[in-house]
Amino acid sequence: MPLFILAHFAHHLLTALPIPLLPMIRSDFSLDYTRSGFVISAFSLSYGIGQLPGGWLADRTGPRPVLTIGICGVALAGFFVGLSHTFPMMIFFLALMGVLGGGYHPAAPPMISASVEPQNQGRALGVHAIGGSASFFLAPLIAILIATLWGWRGSFIGLAVPAMVFGIFFYRVLGRMAAARKDPLPAREMHPEGAARRRFARGLVPFIILSTFTGAVIYSTVSFIPLFLVDHFHYTEETAGALFAFIYSGGLWMSPLGGYFSDRWGRVPVILTVCFLAGPVIFLLNEVPSGYGIVILLITIGMIIYARMPVSEAYIIEQTQEGNRSLILGIYFFSSMEGSGLLTPVVGYLIDHFGFYTSFSIAGAAVLLVTFPCSLWLRGTRA
Repeated sequence: MPLFILAHFAHHLLTALPIPLLPMIRSDFSLDYTRSGFVISAFSLSYGIGQLPGGWLADRTGPRPVLTIGICGVALAGFFVGLSHTFPMMIFFLALMGVLGGGYHPAAPPMISASVEPQNQGRALGVHAIGGSASFFLAPLIAILIATLWGWRGSFIGLAVPAMVFGIFFYRVLGRMAAARKDPLPAREMHPEGAARRRFARGLVPFIILSTFTGAVIYSTVSFIPLFLVDHFHYTEETAGALFAFIYSGGLWMSPLGGYFSDRWGRVPVILTVCFLAGPVIFLLNEVPSGYGIVILLITIGMIIYARMPVSEAYIIEQTQEGNRSLILGIYFFSSMEGSGLLTPVVGYLIDHFGFYTSFSIAGAAVLLVTFPCSLWLRGTRA
């Protein structure tokens, strides 16, 4: 687990940068909200596309090469993002970073889940998520510090180096583990009672729809929070980027708690609670005051984001067979990232034409409109 926490941290060192650095990128290239949305979409759309081949390869070639590409590939592409001096060049390398990073998430959860007992899967995946949330929390702070000295490009270049070094180290460690143990993953089927659990398969489709749609709306909305802080509250670009990190501080403790609660009370009750809370919290962006109010709300958004992730991964792993888990997880991550990639320019367009208040209200209402029918579809399903 410590190794995978570090791997998750390294994987997101570069992927965590586009949103908090967006105010600086916008100023550099003179972008409106719609084109700013395309900066985020360039990565998120390609990141979603990369999940499908990444999951398929992980099931067939093993997780080691896919995990390594998910770290080293992101670092290499992120390095070239930092060398980009034209808008099309930056968009290309952000897209490449997404494609190369797409295999990490489909490959890692089955490997982690196979090493723990079924009743502890949620907690294990929640602990793994600490690495990602720590990266999303710390990387923007480090990037803003670097950017004050060498600009936003220096942030990408500076953080690409340690990510690449760890990726090479991680590849060698996984190789030694494989050499010491011919089958690095337990050969047992994780759920001997799998036949009984298959009766819950009817809940897999609405569960994925609910989780991915909520995640896509939240991600596309929070992508504009740094710009919202600059334009609505008149924070500096550096302060807005640093405040954005508070969203991901919630993952340092909420991911394990979300996984733990789902182990005890069931995946479906926890995901429904999270999704019903998401809509009102997004709307509250319109009402929250500056200062402590916005900080508390940003932390709450982070809690919702990170409570959802381990619960969703654990549920999908439980409902799928061993040889297809990475592929189904790839479809899940693909749906979430593609949804956010498509919605981000739409939210940007709404902000350009109707303002933040209307846009955030529509986003919050959309989450509730999808959550209600999915909750009826999932009614009676506790797993």
